Amino acid sequence: MRWWDIDAVFALEKELFPDDAWSRGMFWSELAHARGPLATRRYLVAMDGDRLVGYAGLAASGDLADVQTIAVARDHWGTGLGARLLTDLLQAATAFECPEVMLEVRVDNTRAQKLYERFGFEPIGFRRGYYQPGNVDALVMRRTDPSTSAPTGVQGTEIHG
Repeated sequence: MRWWDIDAVFALEKELFPDDAWSRGMFWSELAHARGPLATRRYLVAMDGDRLVGYAGLAASGDLADVQTIAVARDHWGTGLGARLLTDLLQAATAFECPEVMLEVRVDNTRAQKLYERFGFEPIGFRRGYYQPGNVDALVMRRTDPSTSAPTGVQGTEIHG
């Protein structure tokens, strides 16, 4: 992800997460930590031609990485794009030398939970009222296996950082 992707990322963010969307400033802040020799973030976008159809981000600290966000346009659900983005994030966690990866996912987002379980994430707890303003709980999941699964092919979709 680059600064010129932020408007398209923000538009997709508001479409998919209308109640608890990140602000443009949050994406700018994350990107500030994604470049250079001291980078602690990896952010990706997925393009279908000229259209941004997905994005994902990971933060690393010490030996722990945290999946910050994964989003896929609704018309690309079921194509394997979410799995491909997650695979790239797990590869980034390995590059950051983080054997443990954590994430939070809405308790009502079973589609995402199933994706994470396929990649070896296991539920370890809850964060009550984590998603605001809706006061929706988050399921906390962890993956300790440092190996990654192979990405699934998504024709016509290019992923880049």
